[in-house]
Amino acid sequence: MFSTVRELLAFIRKEEVAAIDFKACDLLGRWHHITLPASRADETLFEDGVGFDASSFPGFKTVESGDMVLLPDVPTAFVDPFFQDSTVSVVCSVVEAASRAAFPRDPRGVAARAEAFMRASGIADRAPFGPEFEFYLLDRVTYRNDTCAGSYEIACREGRLDGGTEGRYEGVTLAPKGGYHAIPPEDRYCNVRCEAVRLLETAGVDVRYHHHEVGSLGQQEIEVNLQPLTKAGDVAILVKYFVRMVAERHGLVATFMPKPFHGEAGTGMHFHQHLFKDGRPLFHDPAGYGRLSRLAFHYTAGLLSHAPALLGLTNPSTNSYRRLVPGYEAPVNAFFSLGNRSAAIRIPGYATQPAETRIEFRPPDPTCNPYLAMAAMLLAGLDGVKKGIDPTTAGFGPYDKNVFDMSEEERRERIKPLPTSLEDALAALDADFGFLVEGGVFDESLVRDWCRIHRERCEAVRRRPHPFEVEQLLGC
Repeated sequence: MFSTVRELLAFIRKEEVAAIDFKACDLLGRWHHITLPASRADETLFEDGVGFDASSFPGFKTVESGDMVLLPDVPTAFVDPFFQDSTVSVVCSVVEAASRAAFPRDPRGVAARAEAFMRASGIADRAPFGPEFEFYLLDRVTYRNDTCAGSYEIACREGRLDGGTEGRYEGVTLAPKGGYHAIPPEDRYCNVRCEAVRLLETAGVDVRYHHHEVGSLGQQEIEVNLQPLTKAGDVAILVKYFVRMVAERHGLVATFMPKPFHGEAGTGMHFHQHLFKDGRPLFHDPAGYGRLSRLAFHYTAGLLSHAPALLGLTNPSTNSYRRLVPGYEAPVNAFFSLGNRSAAIRIPGYATQPAETRIEFRPPDPTCNPYLAMAAMLLAGLDGVKKGIDPTTAGFGPYDKNVFDMSEEERRERIKPLPTSLEDALAALDADFGFLVEGGVFDESLVRDWCRIHRERCEAVRRRPHPFEVEQLLGC
């Protein structure tokens, strides 16, 4: 919306904007904000930024060395429709207070360094990414976790799994896993999606389309067009913010949790990606399998070679691995294919033009930090290109059939499984992060602390009895 500070300041004065909101992402992928009165808006504010205490951001700084600065990126500014007073929000990077050097743990800074590393490699100069945003819209969620109780209850009027009244349901409902591209009145929240998309477009997000997803209990999807990596990270955080705020307006709860329902479709965040150099698409070869070039195959092999470690970043919750199970179109094996949705990497069959030819990495989910996840994917792919890894020789396919039609012995011999728990994914990341720290893109201490923080979360879940265990074992 704005290309220069002067242009933004002119808008603020003309439209009598009341406040400026600086937003920044923590290590775990959540936005925080500081709001300033618009009377403070001048060129110095946007050039120097504003100081804050980073010790309160998970994984950032200690209390004794917490002073940091939010440095606004003016082209990211947008009119925030969720504030009562007229407010312009700006996405910020985090820099050191004294030196103004890039803070090594700022996720947005990691994404920018990954793009710089790619350009310095000479392989490519642009890496567009396109996340797909799946989420559930729910009427009510209640939960309890204490010494004497561990429970949750979710209500959604769309589907048939919330029990109704004495086994009856009110009005039209969707059958379990029957929501894909449903139409109103079964698609009860279409207007909520439409409102979110309309507001996203006013904020400069290029939306491709939206629809009801497979999950019958309110599962939705918004898909955006591909953007350069750091910009795609901004868009990912923006979409989650807008969806949650619009849901709140309508008295609903929006959740991007990977597996909120037993027996229903999980929520992924598939990442479409490809490379360009000097405006030329590097992934296209009309004679190649799926129209992919040799470079694209090397990139694919890099992703799949590092996939176990990548999942430590792209699927960083215990709940992530309740989604990554057979039977729900969620990938549980490291292979690639043309159009096969059970593959970890799918080549979209509809992307036939050279500039559209791409791959889709399907394991990730929305609990990831999108900046870190996309930076890691890019580095893994570039590592495959630099090493010239052949995906077929490495045992990654292509497999264009349902691999679960293979015998168990054949699958074991030919197919490489992905991690089945967060503990396994973090162990893989601990053992294989050299490709991340190359060129100083990721800081080694960031990776170590990331693993520590998420192991602590694993332990917190492991120590708590599960309601289903009570049902199974109470009478033993």
